[in-house]
Amino acid sequence: MTEPQTPAPPAGMNGAPGPLMRIVKNQKIAFLLVGGVNTALGTAWFILWQLLIGEQYGYHAAIVLGYLCNVLCAFAMYRYLVFRVRGHLLRDLLRFFVVNFGAFVANISLMTIAVSVFHFPPIPSQLVVTAVMAVVSFFGYRDFSFRRKSQAPTS
Repeated sequence: MTEPQTPAPPAGMNGAPGPLMRIVKNQKIAFLLVGGVNTALGTAWFILWQLLIGEQYGYHAAIVLGYLCNVLCAFAMYRYLVFRVRGHLLRDLLRFFVVNFGAFVANISLMTIAVSVFHFPPIPSQLVVTAVMAVVSFFGYRDFSFRRKSQAPTS
């Protein structure tokens, strides 16, 4: 009887699979599930801030505050639940922020166009922009934030 094989991490990552792998068994699906939870959480933060301060300070403030509330949680979920990489904590965090900040700038830009140019309402606009940013961010996290060079076997 052969033992079940541990799936290889995507994009050259290494390290033990995270705890979510006990349930999901596929690291790419685990990645997407955490991304979905993170996207929903980020959207909830935006909606909360928009409802609390949007009328007074505008949707840009709601986007900034939602981003700040969500980014470290997202980093921890990806790093520990999905990839379980070791070492390079600050490098991984910096790379994660690069991907996140790129999505953040794109988010504000797309929201400005949707709300200020096309006069769409902020909350539905954010839902559409979030869906687009989720797809783009997936590739950034997979191929850049948590990427590890494969190590050559030692003799």
